[in-house]
Amino acid sequence: MSTAEIAIPTDFRDEEIPILDFGPYMAGEDGALEELAAELRHAQEDVGFYFAINHGVPRALIERTHNNLVRFFDLPDAEKRKHENYIPPGSTIYVSSTVNENTKPDLNEMLRIVRERPDDHPGVKADLKPYFGPNQWPDESLLPGWKAEMTEYYDAMEALGHKLLPLYARALDLPADYFDGLFDDPLWTTRNQHYPAVEGEENQFGIAPHRDHGFITLLPVTDTPGLQIQTQSGRWLPANTIEGAIIINTGEFLNRWTNGRFMATPHRVMPPKTDRYSLAFFFSPSWDTLADPMPSCIGPDNPPKFKPVRFLDYRDWYVNQNYLDELDKSEPEPPSPKESRFQF
Repeated sequence: MSTAEIAIPTDFRDEEIPILDFGPYMAGEDGALEELAAELRHAQEDVGFYFAINHGVPRALIERTHNNLVRFFDLPDAEKRKHENYIPPGSTIYVSSTVNENTKPDLNEMLRIVRERPDDHPGVKADLKPYFGPNQWPDESLLPGWKAEMTEYYDAMEALGHKLLPLYARALDLPADYFDGLFDDPLWTTRNQHYPAVEGEENQFGIAPHRDHGFITLLPVTDTPGLQIQTQSGRWLPANTIEGAIIINTGEFLNRWTNGRFMATPHRVMPPKTDRYSLAFFFSPSWDTLADPMPSCIGPDNPPKFKPVRFLDYRDWYVNQNYLDELDKSEPEPPSPKESRFQF
């Protein structure tokens, strides 16, 4: 079945994650941009998450990428630990979370891949590998074709992220080209994760309650449950399995950029009953993009709620708070552009 043939379920109760059909918009139908932008506005102002169906990323590509995750995480532990972008189980505590007092390490292992850039890129020359690469890829002799197939998937997700930008602009009552030039060098990153089927202790999770850091997160839905979002009433809502869908949510940077208008919704992953693999793709703007409230999100009765911050500074602050060797360096607020440690 192609993504264009996915039907929209109709039996959802109140406080469910909305389902947005991207088919007409992706096909360029008249009026589809404005219609879908209105649905997106509701999803982001009232829920913070939505399922995208008929989004144009081939299901076969997502399935191959999922299988490649299994191939990597099936490698011997010693082999995985050779990768500087591999994060073993027990390395992360979301201490920055305002949703829950997280005190125990998350029960997952992760391989981080970032957008590849040329050698003369300022971020590469500054040796900021966690943000700008280059990536350390698995040895081709161990995982033949792995890099090529994963790169194909990341390219497709980046293309989808760019396709979403006019929708977000119109949902925010801005011109469709508002984000043009702000995502020329998108600072996207990925969390390719394996959640083993293990029992957690009290207040321990696959991923503890938190909000994402970036512009938006795109996550292909899997058959293995675990993801839950917190609704405005405070209840934890399991994310249903919608065949072929990608679930998308707002990050904290977009929340700040919209002066709180678009919700960065808390979510968590419960330890699964069977092994779970996920392909989280964090799509964000160029590193020097400033989150100064958008003109449609402030006014005489709605002054700015946050101080301006550049994206790289915000991401760096967020990451440094949530890794065990950085706990003693936690800062309550990200640095301003003048306070930034990145001056290139």
